[in-house]
Amino acid sequence: MRTEEFQERTFFNPLKVLPVIAATIAAFVVAFMGATVTDLGPWYQGLTKPFWTAPDGLFPIIWTIIFAMITVAFIKAWRAAPTSRDAQSVLSLFALNAFLNIGWSLLFFRMQRPDWAFIELGIMWVCVLVTVVSCVRFSRSAALMLLPYLMWLSYAGMLNWAIVQLNGPFG
Repeated sequence: MRTEEFQERTFFNPLKVLPVIAATIAAFVVAFMGATVTDLGPWYQGLTKPFWTAPDGLFPIIWTIIFAMITVAFIKAWRAAPTSRDAQSVLSLFALNAFLNIGWSLLFFRMQRPDWAFIELGIMWVCVLVTVVSCVRFSRSAALMLLPYLMWLSYAGMLNWAIVQLNGPFG
């Protein structure tokens, strides 16, 4: 049996396992950094929020599910990328998304600028849409796994805008 065939048949194939490990660690790092800068203290509690705001305890549950789906979507898209250029594009789009995700938390919670965070969230929404469109070319399942993220960002955007309208101006 050739080495390649053996690696394909064995459970531990470094070429298949390492991206999974790296993507999982990256997802945990992004989630940790986002959680670290999220402050639900007096400023946030003092904001007027619309009646349709989800309970605070629901946010970490939804984000955990979404981050898991993003991680699997990245792995699927990266593995399905037909060229190294496509794989690099996938990596770049997911990395940009991670950066924007943390940036939103910084703007909204740390800088207490929901108005700026709303603009940044619009950029993040477009970035996720571009990622979906990019991934669908070679992994429909990866693209579909990103749709809940896009829907959650849509809800977050409406909530963010409502907070700006109910509490502004900021700064």
